[in-house]
This record gives sequence, structure tokens and C-alpha cells, in this order.
Amino acid sequence: MRVYRSALLRFADDGTAVYDEDGLLAVGPDALGRQRVVAAGAWQALASQYADQPVTHLPGRLLAPGFVDMHIHFPQTDVIGSPADGLLPWLENYTFPHESRFAESEYGQQVAPVFLDELLRHGVTTALAFSTSHPASVDALLGEAQRRHMRLITGKVLQDRHSPDGVRDDTEQSLIDTEALIQRWHGVDRLGYAITPRFAPTSTPEQLRGAGELAARYPDVWIQSHVAENLDEIRWARELFPASRSYLGVYDDFGLMRERAVYAHCIHFDDDDRALMRDTGAVAAVSPTSNLFLGSGFFDYASADRVGFGYGLASDVGGGTSFSPFHTMMAAYYVGREGQTKQGLSLSPQQLWWQHTAGAAKALGLAGVVGNLQPGCEADFVVLNPQATPLLARKTVQARNLGELLFALIVLGDDRVVEQTVISQAKYGSSA
Repeated sequence: MRVYRSALLRFADDGTAVYDEDGLLAVGPDALGRQRVVAAGAWQALASQYADQPVTHLPGRLLAPGFVDMHIHFPQTDVIGSPADGLLPWLENYTFPHESRFAESEYGQQVAPVFLDELLRHGVTTALAFSTSHPASVDALLGEAQRRHMRLITGKVLQDRHSPDGVRDDTEQSLIDTEALIQRWHGVDRLGYAITPRFAPTSTPEQLRGAGELAARYPDVWIQSHVAENLDEIRWARELFPASRSYLGVYDDFGLMRERAVYAHCIHFDDDDRALMRDTGAVAAVSPTSNLFLGSGFFDYASADRVGFGYGLASDVGGGTSFSPFHTMMAAYYVGREGQTKQGLSLSPQQLWWQHTAGAAKALGLAGVVGNLQPGCEADFVVLNPQATPLLARKTVQARNLGELLFALIVLGDDRVVEQTVISQAKYGSSA
């Protein structure tokens, strides 16, 4: 049993932030030896129950759930910050050439620890990630995540056409490899597998059909892809799949719309698309820094909420410009101010934080497992220092309520705020 005393942030089932300025967090092992939250709440109410336990006192710090990143590209760790005129030129000039290097298993083994170090340094404890079309890239990433006891989901990219040599795969072999990887990794320790068509234009109908058959055969694995990110991409998809109602409809036609299906971007939707997301249980990974960087457009929060489909936040590195959840939340605030309805939504700090923790976990089908610090959740959390920089310290000391504190962290925070990242029994960070 480990008991912590600090300010404490967590979320109720309805997404409401729950805050204890003087809080207690108790964690202990379950039957499998995984650390879980045993108790969380006000110190005054709970301390007497743990009087015989040593206490780690962290004055001036905030314990918060580890961040959940719903969409990120492991092989694009070194692509971040590459200039381009838009999505398709960026893929051609930077992404595909770099991803081809992962054909060598040693290269993936070299990049995997760098990638996971960056996630942990920024307080991200759960991620849904793309690997490359090479099975060895999946083995490298999941093997490294297993060594760190991380909860991580990834999959081999499927792309059997309109892709250059080095990343294009073979239709039949790609599906054989995918099933072998599912059987090797899915459900092992804290790891999961995601069936991963890159996006509809780079897969033949035969490959998408095979992916849908695998999704039906393994209903507890995830599905991930991209949709409706860029207008040129949408026109291309419509030309390639003229019988489908929309770009999103392509995935539905091949059996790839269901719970645990996560589609990045979802910008250029109509209400029929939104209803399809809602009715199938598919969710959106909102990627505001990459959408701003590539000029793709704005996720329409108001319409998503009006129709009622799920979503959460994602960095989308390397199109995204930072591993930092603080930067992602700040960009989401900008996007909320714009949106397609031009209603000028002002997303609250609590809503933004929820989208990157408990809300993202819920969207992934992991509510009550990660992204929160309620009893029963896996004990992945961050120790945040609201005084990590002089300006942040000056601002947070003036905070009159939780909203002002969280918003100051969003606007002024970066990796320096994350003093420790705790996953399972391991601690990462400057004071670990």
C-alpha cells in the first residue's frame, strides 16, 4: 500500500471534475499485482483509515490522472516539425520516406524507447498509436511498452496501394501478419492491438474487406484509421469508392465501424456521418495541433455534441506539433473558439482536461480502467508542479478556483510541469 497526500484531481462518471485541495490517494496491488487506486478523497475524511501506513506528502503539488493520447504515430517521432504545403505533400516528402526505415527491426528498437520516454516525460500513460506497415515495428513498440508496464495499443499499418516502395504491403500477407500480431500481443499484460488501415485511399477493397473480417473475428481488438481530415483527401476517397455514401461510409461498408473503432480528425462531416459514428459506437480522436499545422480545418464540437458521438484528444505526432497534453488542450481551446458552426464555444478547463484523461479513456472503452483516479482504476498518475516556472508560479498562486488553476496550467504549462509520471510501480521524472 502506498499513500499520498497532495492536492488531488479526478472525475465523476458524468465528466465533472472532483478536486480536493488537501487530498489522499491510496494505491495497492490487485490479484494480478497491478497497482490500483484503493481510495481517493479528502485527507480529513480518509486519513484515519491509513494511520498505520507511511505517507508520501507532496505539498504544493497536484496529483492528476495520467493523460490518454488517442492518436499518435510512433514512427513519426523524428518527422515532427517538418514543413509541408498540406497533408498529402507532407506524407509524400517526409512521412513515407521515414517510415520505410522501420523495415529494419533494429531501427524500430532504437526509436521505441525514445518515443515512450517522450510520452512519459509529458505525463502520457496510455496511448493508441500507429506503428508502420512492418510487423517488426509493432514488436519493437509493444515489447518496449511491456518492459515499462505501460498500457499501450498499436497495430501494423495496412496500405497495399497508392504507397511507395518500402511502406506498401501485400494484401494477403498484410492480413496474415495482422492476425499473427493480434494473437501474439492482444491482451498480454497491459497491451492491446488495433487493426490499422492507414486511410481508405491507401487500401484496396480486398484489404479493407479482410480488415473488416478480422474485426468481426476479434471483437475486443481496436480499429484505428483516419477520416475526413483534408478536402483533397476526401475527394480522392470519393473517387476511389464512388458507391459509398461518404468517406466515413467507406469504413462502414467494410465492417470497420463499431465500438472500439477510433477515427482520427473527423473534421469535414455532415450530420449523417455524425449519426453513423453515434449509432455504431465509433469515436473521434480530435487532433487540434496537427489540424492547425496542416491547415486541415476545425473539429466541430458543437455538432458532435448535438448529434451525440464520442471523442477525446490526441497529439497526432508527427503531424501534431507536440507530445505535450498542455499544448494539445490549448489548441483544442482555439479550435472550440472556431469550429464549423462559428458559435465560438468556450471549452472549460475541466472539459479540456477530461477530454485528455477520463473522457479519452471512455472513448477507448477503458472507462474505469485508466484516465481517472477513482477507486478501482489502474494507478497511473502524474505529479504536477504548478510552480514549475516563474510565470506559472506567479499565475497559479492567484488562482481563485479549480478552473483558473487548470487553465493556467493549460496555457503556461509544458513538460516542466510534470514532476513525476507513475505507472504501475515505476516512477519517471525529475524527482523519481
